[in-house]
Amino acid sequence: MFEFNQPGAAIILAVTVATSLLGLFVAPQVIERSLFRPYWVLRKRQYGTLFTSGFVHADLGHLLMNMVTFYFFAFPLERRLGSINFAILYGLGLVLSDTCTYVKHARNPDYATLGASGAISAVLFAYIVYDPTSSLYIIPIPVPIPAFLFAVGYLAYTYWAAKQQKGRINHDSHLCGALTGLGYVLVTDASAYSRLMQQLG
Repeated sequence: MFEFNQPGAAIILAVTVATSLLGLFVAPQVIERSLFRPYWVLRKRQYGTLFTSGFVHADLGHLLMNMVTFYFFAFPLERRLGSINFAILYGLGLVLSDTCTYVKHARNPDYATLGASGAISAVLFAYIVYDPTSSLYIIPIPVPIPAFLFAVGYLAYTYWAAKQQKGRINHDSHLCGALTGLGYVLVTDASAYSRLMQQLG
């Protein structure tokens, strides 16, 4: 159920789903033109793909996983931050996660990436700062995981996986997105970290 009193999250969710489905089933050129290709960003001035790549997905599973995560964390986070701050956080998550990808793959003309995972990592980790004692359910693990333990484990795993340079998952984007979320809260609401330590203490 959409929560239209959080218009930022509602609009992002609707546009991402609509654009992804359009590209997957109606107009594949939408995905092709939205891909973020680090090697070509400057050479062909494809600056817009820093944003557009976050609104298309490789398949239905990719879209579903990202949008379910987004739904459960973006709406409560927007209620806490306000729509403008939430939109800024999400935009920074998109751009900075792709910037990290650019640094790593700028010399690879064949590399391309897409999806909202970097921005959603920013949302998730900002949420965890505000509610570190909440529990997260991670498929296929059948038991709840405390949010702060998940955060530590996720950052460690993502850092390690990014170093391996294997598979199709853009771990660099996930890591930089997560750090963006943590950094955004630190800059805009540093007292949240004091409250986090009190909750964990």
